[in-house]
Amino acid sequence: MAREMMFAEAIATAIGEEMARDSNVIYYGQNMAMTDRDPFVKKFGKSRVRITPISETAELGVAVGAAMTGLQPIVELYMSEFMLVAFDQVINEAPRLRYMSGGQVKVPVVFKAGFGFAAGWAGQHSNCIYHTMMGIPGLKVAIPSCSADAKGLMVSAIRDDNPVVYLHHYMLTLEKGEVPDGEYLIPFGVADIKRAGTDVTIVATGWMVKKTLAAAEILAREGISAEVIDPRTLSPLDVKTIVDSVKKTGRLVLVDQAPRQSSAAVVIAGEVAEHGFRYLKAPVKMVTALDTSIPYSEPMERFVLPSEEKIIQGVKSVLAVQAAAV
Repeated sequence: MAREMMFAEAIATAIGEEMARDSNVIYYGQNMAMTDRDPFVKKFGKSRVRITPISETAELGVAVGAAMTGLQPIVELYMSEFMLVAFDQVINEAPRLRYMSGGQVKVPVVFKAGFGFAAGWAGQHSNCIYHTMMGIPGLKVAIPSCSADAKGLMVSAIRDDNPVVYLHHYMLTLEKGEVPDGEYLIPFGVADIKRAGTDVTIVATGWMVKKTLAAAEILAREGISAEVIDPRTLSPLDVKTIVDSVKKTGRLVLVDQAPRQSSAAVVIAGEVAEHGFRYLKAPVKMVTALDTSIPYSEPMERFVLPSEEKIIQGVKSVLAVQAAAV
């Protein structure tokens, strides 16, 4: 059975169910558990759900230490940019301790943070910094794009013995979708084909999946069949599913909210260049944000970020290459 949930509700449901299943799961962060009326406090008590001081260094440092003792902390960081002041814990401590201890120490911690708040939040809260975490050995990065994936990936993140950065896009917060009841896990490293197609492969993450599916619908009315793939996790990255799709379609468009040189799209393009170059009938096209900070002005924000129109143009450009060659 399944029921409709908002994106944020699906995440909260996953956390609640895992806390009920395992008493070692703890949940804390700034601006949460502020009163006894908080639903998590009411259900699990103040020993497992806590408000913290405004210090990301303390929050993340405590989480790493708690995880090493056998607890499974979920740290509510609200915005991914807040992690930057404590990046030593994120990329230099948590991911390396298991390796450096020869597997004797596990660090099952979830760093939960929103990102890409493109709604007039401007330069410091609208960013996509996942590229800084993708290449860190021992660190996993999950980015759901729908309610079902939001729940399934959160459950997998909590149960993982390694540190996971769980990034949820703020523009999806109120989006609704069907979510399976009961225990539901999505394995890391398994991409999802959101829409099957034969003419072009489009790979997108987070909020861009919604925009890409909308673009694919428009393209379908014009007789263009687009296959839409959501990696769901950037680390580990399911290269095989992407390459298999490119083998079928011969064309690849990568849609990423981050600027071109700091995007997941660049990494995926490199993987396809190595493993799927012989299948390509046209150069890979990247539809990304422009190389600038996100402006406060709404018209300028729309100008900077990828849109359905830009995705459609990108698809038509790779199809035009083949047409010209013929």
